[in-house]
Amino acid sequence: MTTAPNPLQPLAHAIRFLAIDAIVRAGEGHPGVPLGMAEIATALYTRHLKHHPADPHWPDRDRVVLSNGHGSMLLYALLHLSGYERISLDQIRAFRELGAHTAGHPERDPAAGIEVTTGLLGQGIANALGMAVAEAHLNARFGPGLVDHYTWAFVGDGCLQEGIGQEAIALAGHLRLGKLVFLWDDNRITDDGSTDLSISESVPERFRVAQWHVQEVDGHDIEAVSAAIAAAKADPRPSLIACRTVIARGIERLQGQRGGHSARLFEADATRAREQLGWPHPPFEVPHAVLQAWREAAARSRPAYETWQRRLAALPAAERAEFERVMRGELPAGWREVLLAHKQRALAAGAAHDAAGATQSGIFLSSEIHEKLAAVLPERIVLCPDLEAPTSHKRGVAAFTATDRAGRYLHCGVREHLMGAMANGLAAHGGALPVAVTYLAFSDYERPALRMAALMGLPVKFVFSHDSIGIGKNGPTHQPVEILASLRAMPNMLVMRPADIVEATECWEIALEHRSGPVSLVFARQVLPRVRAPDGAASSNNPCRRGAYVLADAAGGPRQVTLLATGSEVALAVQAREELQRLGLPTAVVSMPCWELFAQQDADYRRAVLGPGTLRVGIEAAVRFGWERWLGEHGLFVGMTGFGASGPADALYRHFGITAEAVVAEVREIRTDA
Repeated sequence: MTTAPNPLQPLAHAIRFLAIDAIVRAGEGHPGVPLGMAEIATALYTRHLKHHPADPHWPDRDRVVLSNGHGSMLLYALLHLSGYERISLDQIRAFRELGAHTAGHPERDPAAGIEVTTGLLGQGIANALGMAVAEAHLNARFGPGLVDHYTWAFVGDGCLQEGIGQEAIALAGHLRLGKLVFLWDDNRITDDGSTDLSISESVPERFRVAQWHVQEVDGHDIEAVSAAIAAAKADPRPSLIACRTVIARGIERLQGQRGGHSARLFEADATRAREQLGWPHPPFEVPHAVLQAWREAAARSRPAYETWQRRLAALPAAERAEFERVMRGELPAGWREVLLAHKQRALAAGAAHDAAGATQSGIFLSSEIHEKLAAVLPERIVLCPDLEAPTSHKRGVAAFTATDRAGRYLHCGVREHLMGAMANGLAAHGGALPVAVTYLAFSDYERPALRMAALMGLPVKFVFSHDSIGIGKNGPTHQPVEILASLRAMPNMLVMRPADIVEATECWEIALEHRSGPVSLVFARQVLPRVRAPDGAASSNNPCRRGAYVLADAAGGPRQVTLLATGSEVALAVQAREELQRLGLPTAVVSMPCWELFAQQDADYRRAVLGPGTLRVGIEAAVRFGWERWLGEHGLFVGMTGFGASGPADALYRHFGITAEAVVAEVREIRTDA
C-alpha cells in the first residue's frame, strides 16, 4: 500500500527551491541547512509558531533564532513565505547582494522577522537562552496574559561543538526553562566531513544529563517533527528535538556529503533537483496554492494576536503604560534624579571621598550606584559568572532561579562567554536591561559576544572590574594590560573608565541613556579617591558626556604641560600636577573617561582640551597602544610596556614606574627649564 504524500511537503519544497534558486543566482551560499531542515521548519511554522507577520514587533510573539546562521536562506524563505513585508521576492533574488535584507548571514532586523545576527556558531543558542530568561522573567512580572511565548532555535552540529554550546545546555537545564526548544539538524556532517572526525560522544546524552527533555526523530518526516514539537511544549523542561537529516537533501551530487555544507550550486543542480522532487516551476516561482497555504498558516495566530491586543487595551492605564515602556526600552521616570542625588551627596561629602578618606574600590562605587537604582529600574537584570562577592552587583535584588523567575540577578556559573551572549539575547528580546559583570581579564572569554553586541547595536552594559596591575598579588594572569586597547578598537563600543565616585555616576548616566550600542564600563579594584571637587556647576552638569574634559587647569601662566589620564591614574596626574606647578610649569590635568565620546566632539573643543603646543603626557596602567592619537608625535606615555607581576599594588605601581614622581621626572627630561 502506497502512503499518500504529506500535503505539507510542497510547502517544504517551496523553502528548498527558493534556497536553491537564490544560491545559484548568488553564485555562493550554504545549501546544506535550508535543504536539510526544510521539513523541520515547515512543521514548526505551519503548526506551532506564534507570530503575526503584519506586526513583527508583537511583544508576545515566539522568538526564532537561526543559530546555524550560515544557512540563512532557510530563514529568509520562511519569512518571505509567511508574509513578512521586508523579505519580498526581490529580496530573495538579491540574496547576498550589498544593501539587501538577505545578507550572507542573518543580520538583526526585527521588522523583517530577524531577531538576532548569527553566524558565529554557538552564539545563537546562547542568545536564545537569554531570550527564554527574558520571557520567564517578564511572565513573572506581568503575567501570562501579556507574556507567554516560546523561543525556538535551529541548531547545527557546529553550535553544539563550540564550548558555549555546552555552557548553554548546562545552565538552561539547571534553570528548567521549559519554553526553550532546540531543533537540532542532526546530519552528522561538518565542513571537514563526518562528525566522527572530531567527536564520539552521544550528543542527545549530553542534553539528558543536563536535565533536558530529549526526543529523536526523522527530520524529513513532517508529522514526526510536529508531534515532537507538541510533546516538547507539554514538558516543563527545556527540549532538544534531534532531527536526523540528510545535508543538502535534493542536490544529487552533494546530499549527505561534506560538499553539501557550502559547495557552489549550478543551474544543472537546480534542474536535476526539480526533476527528482517533482517541482516543475521556474526559478523563484512559488505556485499560488502553495503560497496561499503558507500565508494561511501564518494567519493561524491572528486570533491570539487580536485577543492579546484586547487584553492589553483592557489593562489599567498605569499597568499598560509600564508594560509598553519596558518593551520599548525607555527608561522610567525618576532614574536620573536618583543618580543626580547620589552624585550630589558624593560632591558634598568632602574629605570622606578624597585621598585620605576614600575607602571604596572602583567596582564597589558601581555596585553602590546599582543598589540606588534597583527600585527605579525593575527591568535591570544582572548577570555574573561566579563573582558575586568581589563585584558586588547583587545588592538589593534576589536571584533568578528555576523556582523564582522574578529574580533580577542571574548566577551564570563560570561561563563568561555564555553570560555575554545571554545578555545579548535578553536585550534583543526586549523588556530587559542586561548588565553583565566580570573581571576585565576575563573579558576575552566573552569577546565574541561583545563584538556581536556592537555589531547588532544592542544596549548591553558590560561591567568590568579589576582593571589593571592595581589588583596586586593575583599577578599578571589577572592584570589586563592590553584589553582596554582592544575594547577601544571595537566599532560601536563605548569604553568608559571613570576616575572616581563622581565620574562613575556620570558614566552610568551616559551608559543608561545610550541605546544604539553596548557600553563597557571599566572599574578599578583599588580604592579610588575623589578627584572632582565641587566647582559651583549644577549637579546635572555632566562633563563626561564630552568624553574628556579639563579637570584642573594650569595656573600661574599659559599652559605648558597637559597630563591626560583615565580611571585610577587620574589621581596620579593630579598629584603630579601639584609638583609641576611648584616647579614653575603651568600644568593641566585632563580626565579622559571615554575616548569614543571625545572623538565625536568638534575639533575646536578637542584642541582646547588637549592643549595645542603643550607637552602632552598620557598616564594609564595599560599599554600605550592607541594613545598616539591624543599625544601627538612628541607626547610622552607613563604606563605599561609588557605584562604585570605579582605583588602589592603600590609596589607594582612603583616597580613599573607609574607614579606621580615618574610623571614629573619624564616631564623634566623634556622641559629642562623646570
